[in-house]
Amino acid sequence: MASRAASGRQDGEESGWLRGSPPPRWVRALPPTLLVAVCAAELGSDHPLDIGFLLGTIPSLAVLSYGPVATGIFGVVVILLLNVPALQLNRPGNTDLWTITFIAVLSVFVSLIRARREAHLVTVRTVAEAAQRAVLPPLPERVGPLLCAGLYRAAQRETLVGGDFFDVREGPYGVRAVVGDVQGHGLSAVGTVASLLGAFREAVLDQRDLGAVAARLDRRLVVDSAGTEHAELFATALLLEFSPSADAVRLVSCGHPHPLLLRGAEAIELDLEPGAPVGLGLVGACPPQGRTVPLERGDRLFLASDGVTEGRDDTGAFYPLTDRLAKFAEDSPTALIEGLWEDLVEFCATVRDDVTMLVLTPLSDGDQG
Repeated sequence: MASRAASGRQDGEESGWLRGSPPPRWVRALPPTLLVAVCAAELGSDHPLDIGFLLGTIPSLAVLSYGPVATGIFGVVVILLLNVPALQLNRPGNTDLWTITFIAVLSVFVSLIRARREAHLVTVRTVAEAAQRAVLPPLPERVGPLLCAGLYRAAQRETLVGGDFFDVREGPYGVRAVVGDVQGHGLSAVGTVASLLGAFREAVLDQRDLGAVAARLDRRLVVDSAGTEHAELFATALLLEFSPSADAVRLVSCGHPHPLLLRGAEAIELDLEPGAPVGLGLVGACPPQGRTVPLERGDRLFLASDGVTEGRDDTGAFYPLTDRLAKFAEDSPTALIEGLWEDLVEFCATVRDDVTMLVLTPLSDGDQG
């Protein structure tokens, strides 16, 4: 698996059925099970039981998981059973037939409304997911001499894209990658993410210098916020450029957390002189100082957003990324990301920010065949 999107419905993080997911099987089984249980109890008892009122809940339970037709059928069956003398379910003082009839009709009406709303929500969600995936498409498993694996978790529920972004592209000047974090998170940041990714993809094709790519991102946000007073639109970004043989990487930081080099079982933080975040109009005037790092066979680069590095536990302690990452350093890229995500969720009381993780594995000439 190359990358994993942000939606909580993926990766075993499905939203609960009370939040819009399909109801579990036990919910669907409640109406027929209760119907059979009441009838069996009455038929198996030597004297009448005062449980006929339970039938009144069946149409209401059916609303949770059945459509209007099935809900109506349950209501008709309940009314018919109340009129079977052998069952003695409608004895005076026990069950009001007219009350249950009213509940059954009302349940059909509610089920009809729910079915129409669900159909509308499915359409809206499908369009939204298509639009969000267009902004941040799935990460390819391989780009040039790199193997890629990533994870993206948006802080806002039911969204695939938040304020973080990443991309890996091959161009005439080599393979380049970007990881960034725009101000804010959730749907309000999606437009900024789209602008930055569009600028990065164009810059990969026509900018020879990695610093010029950073300047292009900076200019994009400056232009976007020019018409808004006190816009304060900015983003941190980390840019990478790999040599054709993937034996070295050039890194430029615009205020983003430092990358980590995984070499064997060791996680090494690569110190970079941080430049100004993009969007403040400072990158062109004060270009960030880059750093070139030689790579050995088997090395991997781990990149993350501050949703990882600034995660806190109940005591307020920050997530010890470097120490925790070393435990997974020898796992496969996908297993590493999955293990680190589970560890982060276990460590933090609540993950409140967007979370991005990206592992880039350079392939040697022998591996690329």
